[in-house]
Amino acid sequence: MTIPVMGHSSPSPEEQRLIVKGLIDHAEANLKEGNFYYVVSNRWFVSWQMYTGLDVTGYLMSADSPDLPSELNRPGPINNSELVSNLTASEPDSLELIRTLEEGRDYVLVPEDVWKKLLEWYGGGPPLPRKLILQGSIHKKFNIEVYPLTLKLVDSRDNSEAVIRISKKATICELCEKVGALKGLPQNKVCIWDYFNNRKNLILDSSVKTLEDANLEMDQHILLEVQDHGEVSSTNEVSLAGNELALVPIEPSRSAVTIAGGPTLSNGYSMNLNSNFNPGLSSSLADRCDSHDSHGALRKREKGGLAGLQNLGNTCFMNSALQCLFHTAPLVDYFLEDFSDEINKQNPLGMRGELATAFGDLLRNIWLASRTTIAPRVFKGKLSRFAPQFSGYNQHDSQELLAFLLDGLHEDLNRVKQKPYIEMKDSDGRGDEEYADECWKNHKARNDSIIVDTCQGQYKSTLVCPVCDNISITFDPFMYLTLPLPSMVNRTMTVTVLHGDGSRLPMPYTVSVSKNGFCRDLTQALCTECCLRHDESLLLAEVYDHKIYRFLESPLESLFSIKDDEHIVAYRIPKERTGLKRLEIVHRSPDKKLLGSPLVSYLLEECVTVSDIGIAIKSVLAPFKKAHVSSRDIHCEKGSSSGSDLCDESENGFLDNAAGHNFASEFPLRLTVVDERSSNGEAIDDDYVKNSPFMRITLNWTDEELDLYDVSDLEDLPEVCKSGFTAKKTRQEAISLFSCLDAFLKEEPLGLDDMWYCPHCKEHRQASKKLDLWRLPEILVIHLKRFSYSRYLKNKLDTFVTFPIQNLDLGKYVKSKEASNIPCMYELYAISNHYGGLGGGHYTAYAKLIDEDRWYHFDDSHVSSVNETDIRTAAAYVLFYRRVKSGEAK
Repeated sequence: MTIPVMGHSSPSPEEQRLIVKGLIDHAEANLKEGNFYYVVSNRWFVSWQMYTGLDVTGYLMSADSPDLPSELNRPGPINNSELVSNLTASEPDSLELIRTLEEGRDYVLVPEDVWKKLLEWYGGGPPLPRKLILQGSIHKKFNIEVYPLTLKLVDSRDNSEAVIRISKKATICELCEKVGALKGLPQNKVCIWDYFNNRKNLILDSSVKTLEDANLEMDQHILLEVQDHGEVSSTNEVSLAGNELALVPIEPSRSAVTIAGGPTLSNGYSMNLNSNFNPGLSSSLADRCDSHDSHGALRKREKGGLAGLQNLGNTCFMNSALQCLFHTAPLVDYFLEDFSDEINKQNPLGMRGELATAFGDLLRNIWLASRTTIAPRVFKGKLSRFAPQFSGYNQHDSQELLAFLLDGLHEDLNRVKQKPYIEMKDSDGRGDEEYADECWKNHKARNDSIIVDTCQGQYKSTLVCPVCDNISITFDPFMYLTLPLPSMVNRTMTVTVLHGDGSRLPMPYTVSVSKNGFCRDLTQALCTECCLRHDESLLLAEVYDHKIYRFLESPLESLFSIKDDEHIVAYRIPKERTGLKRLEIVHRSPDKKLLGSPLVSYLLEECVTVSDIGIAIKSVLAPFKKAHVSSRDIHCEKGSSSGSDLCDESENGFLDNAAGHNFASEFPLRLTVVDERSSNGEAIDDDYVKNSPFMRITLNWTDEELDLYDVSDLEDLPEVCKSGFTAKKTRQEAISLFSCLDAFLKEEPLGLDDMWYCPHCKEHRQASKKLDLWRLPEILVIHLKRFSYSRYLKNKLDTFVTFPIQNLDLGKYVKSKEASNIPCMYELYAISNHYGGLGGGHYTAYAKLIDEDRWYHFDDSHVSSVNETDIRTAAAYVLFYRRVKSGEAK
């Protein structure tokens, strides 16, 4: 549906900018559930931003960016058609957004009043309204429901299907009303079943507040049955025959009376068990457990733990993380016991115990079930409500989920019901051992749970002030180690260095700098590599389309702003530039196309004539003169096509003419020097040279002149990182886990946005920071930092990391003297893998079955055995190690 442009003229770009900015500020100040926002094509919106100069996102779009449109003209009608998968839908409410869209890349969200104004000024469409909802059971936050819940309605009377799109915050009554309107039925005759996996699971009635509370999933089926005089009737019986998914068990909702150790019935409902095992249970249920002790604890079923987890729509990240935790022996033993007494419902940082309960129920199903598939709907529902960032159906990060889940489980199971106030004290000259023990004791006084007992360690952090050498030491807990890959820490960059005085030919240099560094770090590395003289400095610039696209003059410019496919040059110029003016030289070929790389030189301010520029150009181009060119080749030839009627040589060696200045005996080339600002070849004159603070000129080369000079060194500048290069390594080129650990523990300066306040200097300083391992946990989780995100780029590194499966010895890394009494040997038992790139990808898990020396591959619902020799891959993302007791090491 496209709306035409309104007839009256729209305000000026400046007026549009002010109007929209005011409407956005008003919307942000009046957030409330139910407000509407509209999806707008990012391609169109960027063109409008450039036209008006409005900075909505916090980063003003630059008209010079090669990724953005080059025209600053008024944009055409709004075009959202590229965002919709079913553009031919008859009703606006039926329009469905493409599921793979990404906010900021493909679309932006604007308040309703802004959309109305843009539509009034430009027309277009189609309109794509989305509702603002409040998510989170405890820590609530506003989110725009970009993808409403899509349900597939099955009519039991004729098995026909229809699509229902509705907010997940809608009530069951609203769903029944919408179904009734679609089918022409009064609401009191509509009966809706949760028909997940094409099986009748639960009648949806008003006792369930919202569709989100009902744990309905995107694209799942719901079943309509029509009530007739209080009874449900259907014309055709819905058949489940031959439907394999009908046998998939659903993770049960936990009733208020369910004991933590209670097994579940095959229909998905929890069954209440008292402290004694009920001998009256059916044999099919009893078969699910090997035994049940007198305290309500369950023991793992033989061959338990091999159940798969159904993908509920891009939930492979969750399934991968869960399978790793479900095969962590201390957690399995804990959650198979009755842990209800340890649930902390009063903790304001927790989830009232609901997350731990849902996790425990799902873990039981995994270990009490045979080799089948379980749909973790209840757990996903709890996760979405307590962590709205994981709601929806986009791909997420398994490590981020692990971090939230471990922290959430800890807070739900924190044995400390009233956290004491503890004022942290400085070391005051005490030894590290004493101070570390005090810090750990204080931490345990406020944080005591199975997660702390099992997964938390301690590291020593040392900060040193670069000015006064003041040292600050702290001992902090950690839940997991995030190890940078050396190739993620450092970045190899190739830059071409050009001599502004024309003393040498251009030379590319490849240096290694910190990936999180700044232009000053790149400049310093180049200075060392090219042996820069003490009276010189380097001027960094990006060359694009044979012109200088931008100068990188700020030393604090992030290196993230330089992309791998860009061409960066560094000009060797005078260190002291007072009294000098910059000269930029661009080259144009005989066919009027730009060629080569620009050259930069500096002239004295006293140089005020065109002839002074000619002398400078002659000097800069000297290294490019071909060896066979002699003095007799560099004079003006009267009568030549390029110099006929123009060879009136002046005393300064230039040939003056109305169109430009040709160089003769003093300068070997017959070139036209023109002002780049002029498109018709107007000549510069002495007034231009005298009055310009800097000069950007173009040299027009002829074929004859190109025969005299070899400018190939100015062509084909190398990219910062050669195009097509991939960070993926072979096994022979692999890096080791120990090198990642060394990079993590290496002393390095803090970033400028993470300055440390020195209590001695009373100033924020860029201190150096050094981490050391002090106390290791029983379960060591290691996160390989394969993903990096910045304002400018996103990246994933598929570097192959070799890691020990047995006998990971970390003894040399632990600095505590008491560590010698605690084993520092570890054995791998689980891996979360990520395959693919940033735009998609897939998560799986490898896990070693508890009490069985065999590895299995968990790929959502599919579970298969795998050889230990095959679990080391470049997809390894999160590694799980368990401490090996003395005598167990292999």
